[in-house]
Amino acid sequence: MKKKTIWIVAIIMGLSFLALLFLQIKYISEMVGMKKEQFDESVNRSLNQVSRNLELNETLRFLEKDIGAARRKSLESDSVVSALNQDLPHGKGYSSFQSKQEAVDRASVPKVLIVRNDKSTLSQTNKSMQEIVRNRYVYQKALLDQVVMSILYSASEKPLEERVNFRMLDQDLKVELQNNGISIPYHFTVTTQEGREVYRCPDYDDKGEEYTYEQVLYRNDPANRTGIVRIHFPEMNDYIFSSIRFMIPAIVFTFILLVTFIFTIVVVFRQKRYSEIKNDFINNMTHELKTPISSISLAAQMLNDESLTKSPAMMAHIGGAIQEESKRLRFLVEKVLQMSMFDKHDAIFKKKELDLNELMESVANTFTLRVEHTGGKIITEVGAVESAIYVDEMHFTNVIFNLIDNAIKYRKPDQPVNLYLKTWNDSDNVYLSVKDDGVGIKKENLKKIFDKFYRVHTGNVHDVKGFGLGLAYVKNIVALHKGDIKVESEYGKGTKFTISLPFIKE
Repeated sequence: MKKKTIWIVAIIMGLSFLALLFLQIKYISEMVGMKKEQFDESVNRSLNQVSRNLELNETLRFLEKDIGAARRKSLESDSVVSALNQDLPHGKGYSSFQSKQEAVDRASVPKVLIVRNDKSTLSQTNKSMQEIVRNRYVYQKALLDQVVMSILYSASEKPLEERVNFRMLDQDLKVELQNNGISIPYHFTVTTQEGREVYRCPDYDDKGEEYTYEQVLYRNDPANRTGIVRIHFPEMNDYIFSSIRFMIPAIVFTFILLVTFIFTIVVVFRQKRYSEIKNDFINNMTHELKTPISSISLAAQMLNDESLTKSPAMMAHIGGAIQEESKRLRFLVEKVLQMSMFDKHDAIFKKKELDLNELMESVANTFTLRVEHTGGKIITEVGAVESAIYVDEMHFTNVIFNLIDNAIKYRKPDQPVNLYLKTWNDSDNVYLSVKDDGVGIKKENLKKIFDKFYRVHTGNVHDVKGFGLGLAYVKNIVALHKGDIKVESEYGKGTKFTISLPFIKE
């Protein structure tokens, strides 16, 4: 599959997953907002009803008080009428009820039906009944007006803590909240309009106080006589989010699917890159092996050609060519086997104490002729005082060999190459740097050069031989010796590799 096709599929699937995740989150957000609005409405409705109940209860108390006073007054009047009736001669025609009406102020008590001894017509009876109802209405209205005036002029003068029964207020709050579907714990306070707190519930907790609801008590009284009840719910968030908990698994699974999809796409691209690297490796290996095979094949043909004179010099030349090309083939195969061995973690080191300064100069001397042949030179600077390291001699020699060999291979065409080798110390490590003035490496390739089989693309030009295993081998060897390697490069100006290793402390 083409890379472009994979990208299109990945983008479409990724956008689909993100859109699905966005819709789920938006749905949850709207549900939370709706639940919060319902909760606010229920609480405000409950508080409004509690405030109304408080006023009704106060009115009922005053009404009962005035009715009780009226009853006592009526009882006193009854005793006075009884005494008057005892003084009147029998047969005067006054009943006890008529005596009450004579003795008590008719404006303060309702009129009653006086049953006459003579016959009454139906119309007169109806008229009498209407008069009774009218008088009773006037009496009850006067009584209620008296209660209202009493509330206006006496109740509002009392302090708030005397007007409110806080235990009943708490019970009323609980009942009204439950009637509106809210059964979670709450805490409340009662304050005056000036902010003076007159009551706080015994188990008060300020958790969740940022979401406080309030209601004015006795709102029709003068402003300085009203109170405020404030209520908050410590478990309000749990109550609101309890309605959308069933959506959380859906979001989690959607997120897992999104992560799995991203991981799958990464694996697909990685496999595609490995496939490209494999193809490059096969192409490079074909070019690398073709030259020695061709040379050995040509030498074999010369040996089998009877028309050629087999002089000792020619035989020596042919034998040397076969030997050199066989070495080259063996070296290429050995590189592949070494990387396979490191992948399986089967590498066995024969470590011993070596001097890094001496090792650097020894390897540099083997490349002197090759560098001078290009017109350049190798400059070594020995600055490490503590240069004793504990490494495998063969493998670590190959590390330095590979770095110098790469510097010579990737020099600027038809220009001399200059190499700068340097060692130095810090408190814990000894450092070795290999710097050249060759073609350099582009920034986008720097992070890949230590990957196995990776080679910087040079198009169809195969003037630089190799499998792309050298730097991967170098990094593995340095890491297995508890060291580190870094690279700095500027395209067109050169490259610098720096190896750090712990030195042996005496």
